[in-house]
Amino acid sequence: MSSAIRESGRALAEATCHGIVRRMVSLPRSIIGGVSRVMGHGIDLMGIGGRRNQHLLQPNFQLPHPQQPEMVPEEWAFLTSFEQQYGSSHPFFYVCRFTDALKMAEDDHKFLFMYLHSPQHPFTYSFCSETLCSELVTQFLDANFVSWGALADRGEGLHMAATLRPGSFPFCAVVAPASGDSLAVLQQIEGPIYPAELVEILQRTMEEQGLAFGSSSRAVEEEKRRADRRLREEQDAAYLAALQIDEEKSRPKDLRSEQVVQKKPVQAAKHNPSKKQTGKKVKEATTVTETPHNETANEEKDSRVTQILIRFPNGERREHSFSVMDKVQSVYRYIDSLGLSGVGNYRLISSFPRRVYSVEEMGMTLKDACLHPRASLFLELL
Repeated sequence: MSSAIRESGRALAEATCHGIVRRMVSLPRSIIGGVSRVMGHGIDLMGIGGRRNQHLLQPNFQLPHPQQPEMVPEEWAFLTSFEQQYGSSHPFFYVCRFTDALKMAEDDHKFLFMYLHSPQHPFTYSFCSETLCSELVTQFLDANFVSWGALADRGEGLHMAATLRPGSFPFCAVVAPASGDSLAVLQQIEGPIYPAELVEILQRTMEEQGLAFGSSSRAVEEEKRRADRRLREEQDAAYLAALQIDEEKSRPKDLRSEQVVQKKPVQAAKHNPSKKQTGKKVKEATTVTETPHNETANEEKDSRVTQILIRFPNGERREHSFSVMDKVQSVYRYIDSLGLSGVGNYRLISSFPRRVYSVEEMGMTLKDACLHPRASLFLELL
């Protein structure tokens, strides 16, 4: 095998001396469509303890014997055959459809390491036992890649072999999702190779191609953050505009109520023109003495009342009067008592100044929470 490895290594070095091999291929429809049957067996692809390196099966699901290939689910065909011959010490291969593995790699911001297994090829045994199952390659792949394997003559492995058209086996590739239904092939490794050489090629692929794919991913995330920030600013601006409209609507009402109070003594005097001047003086004196008392009573009453305007995400508004000594929790209880549909977990926010009234503020009085004598709160769903 050593001479074959040296020849393969020289050929691979010549192929990659001017940069990583990269090409675009279109995924077959048979791979794009469909949902993984492995999900129906209850397999947890995430593994145990945060490290995805365990196959979890429901108690009523038993793997068929490798000598009965017709009973082996498509996703388990490769792993069953591989472990039967080489044991369980190998890189963690995800038992799922190819598109599922590609999606997991994208979510984890990693490349996908794909291995097409050809058991009958003369170099397969030495490659699997000495290179692929070596501790160096296993640790490197588990730490830096999402690995997926398939039989080259069956199911999705056959479709991928027809798409990538390997010149020889063993065949490995580093791939990444591209636009549409395309697949970016960042590196192909064909033929026998030493563990250290394989790790070196994979490391170089990560460094050279990771910059391009990483910057693209960061650009997408940054654009999403900017869009979220613009949305929050627009919501705050709309909330402020609606609050100003509410204040303008309530202002004429207050002015009209003051004018009515001022006209009442004048109207009373017009309806009683025959009264003596002394009577007028007595009445005026009484009015003068009583008016401060009534105003004082109203002021004391108003000083104990807090008006809270609550705005809901659907545009609905509710205004309610509370005692100045009521807790912030009373506002939450009032909202819960409305029984509005679509209102589950939420929090209350004031915009100017912006403040969130959450669990920590539940025990505060409305006055201590700076919600007296009037306040406007926005209900934000969680």
